[in-house]
Amino acid sequence: MDSELKHMAAGLLHDLTQTGAPALAYHEDALWWGSHPWNERQGHEAIAEVWAELRRALPDLERRDLILIGGESLPDPRVTPDLAGRSLIATMGHYQGTFSADLCGIPATHVTVHLRFCEVHHLRDGRIAQSYCLWDLLDLMRQAGCWPIAPSLGYEAMWPGPATQDGLRLGGHHDGTKAFDIVMAMHAALGQFDGKSVHSVPQTPFWHPDFMWYGPSGIGTTRGLRGFQAHHQIPFLKGFPDRRGAGHYVRLADGPYVVTGGWPSVTGTHLGEWLGLPGTGKHVQMRVMDFYRLDGSLIRENWVPIDIIHILHQMGFDVFGRLAHLRGNPPRDL
Repeated sequence: MDSELKHMAAGLLHDLTQTGAPALAYHEDALWWGSHPWNERQGHEAIAEVWAELRRALPDLERRDLILIGGESLPDPRVTPDLAGRSLIATMGHYQGTFSADLCGIPATHVTVHLRFCEVHHLRDGRIAQSYCLWDLLDLMRQAGCWPIAPSLGYEAMWPGPATQDGLRLGGHHDGTKAFDIVMAMHAALGQFDGKSVHSVPQTPFWHPDFMWYGPSGIGTTRGLRGFQAHHQIPFLKGFPDRRGAGHYVRLADGPYVVTGGWPSVTGTHLGEWLGLPGTGKHVQMRVMDFYRLDGSLIRENWVPIDIIHILHQMGFDVFGRLAHLRGNPPRDL
């Protein structure tokens, strides 16, 4: 992907944030897949409804990109072949603005908030044909002071950008084959879990000793392999011991940056405690992306948006219902 196309895509996304008018950025029959409760939308009118809600809540909305890479999606044999070769833009950052009106039942604070976003956009003929948007509404609840689930095991905070401050890669595409191959080898290593011990996963060779893992709200941020295992990996394996990869709708590499993701990316059965909830026996699909930055041959930073609210919804836990209860509007019947 050349520099001109990257700049054009960045301009479309920033104009969309300012206007909320999808007709300027999207094909008429475009698909927009986003976090629960918005989920899957098609066409300008349905996409505009999402932007109207967001812009009503944050009327002075602006977009702050921290990572933006582009290129052609690399193939994954687990998904349909037509997903490979698409022109993709992957971006991570925050929507910043004054939280002036409630959003999805989250109470307005009337101060500045930062809504975490991770997005992948499929470009076709100068406009967006499909968007995958994970916006962290659970983190917005945290900022609003109304936390509806068990405390996170990791550290909850605003995600930083890359330590190298080179995440906005608006120049021409740089070969990311080496970085991509390392990430794929790490994914293969995760599949070697023996079902008994986290130490059966041969993952040490792929991670920098002080790597940062920036998890979604509800899990939180960790540092180093021991922190990653303690605060995320072990609880996740206990909660979903049969978890498996479901395939990637995007595999993208640009220099030292790699992005993967699926809709769903992971499936599993909730058999053990996770996020403070005992096993429900429910089989769930997980919307996940991974934004990686490599330092040489090691993964140094990993930003991981997960639609936690959607997973909990499939487990029978209504985060928005609990939020309404906490705000003084409990259910009046079964």
